[in-house]
Amino acid sequence: MSKVDLKHTRNIGIMAHIDAGKTTTTERVLYYTGIVHKIGEVHDGAATMDWMEQEQERGITITSAATTTYWKFQDEDYRVNIIDTPGHVDFTVEVERSLRVLDGTIAL
Repeated sequence: MSKVDLKHTRNIGIMAHIDAGKTTTTERVLYYTGIVHKIGEVHDGAATMDWMEQEQERGITITSAATTTYWKFQDEDYRVNIIDTPGHVDFTVEVERSLRVLDGTIAL
């Protein structure tokens, strides 16, 4: 993808309670925008965003994970930086850190 102007960059977070489907939603976005060619499933330990061994074993997000995808809208290219956040209350600090850099969130 060519260089995208900063005015066409959006930072969004995926947030919700534990087991609401945050990582699953992020995996679908990555698939439908062509970043990955296979949808990783959380319950299989194959999710792209859950990269830590402990996350894969437990099937939950422990650390916020960031990725970038691209979207074309009205003949303009947009860079979308996505932060997949943990849902478990024990990892609330991770969510709070993410909020500082986001333009908006998707609440599931």
